[in-house]
Amino acid sequence: MADLLVKLYDMEFRDYGERMAREGIVVKRAFISDKPRILDFIRQAFPQSQGWVYECEYALSLNPGACYIAVHQKRVVGFACYDASAKGFFGPTGVDEAFRGKGIGAQLLMKCLWSMREQGYAYAVIGWSAESAVEFYKRQTGAIEIPDSPPEKSIYRNMVDIE
Repeated sequence: MADLLVKLYDMEFRDYGERMAREGIVVKRAFISDKPRILDFIRQAFPQSQGWVYECEYALSLNPGACYIAVHQKRVVGFACYDASAKGFFGPTGVDEAFRGKGIGAQLLMKCLWSMREQGYAYAVIGWSAESAVEFYKRQTGAIEIPDSPPEKSIYRNMVDIE
């Protein structure tokens, strides 16, 4: 697992909203009063990643909120945050397994990175990316791997369970 770097000033925004709308899915900036629903979604869909709950909670507290959600029939089916782990970092992010392959993850990624660009960031770091997601991030954003950036050598080294 390595960190990835994205040049936001060079990135092309791809919009998957129309494709998702045909399936009744909308991606939008999270509203603070939906916090319980969003955090419950993360707890249930990603029980192995409970730290995401706290990162998302922090992202929701920022102004403007640094969290986007995907909604289908008034139910949260995906989320993505930025500036949660650290300033300039994208993540955490996740999509309900039943809704994968519909462009939701890509749309959540694009919305977050575009918001970061609008707020003046030139670069974004995709932190602690799963090996299975690296090619997705490279394809979507032109991201490059940051050499020698495993969790124990990155900002995550301050976590209790990283030594």
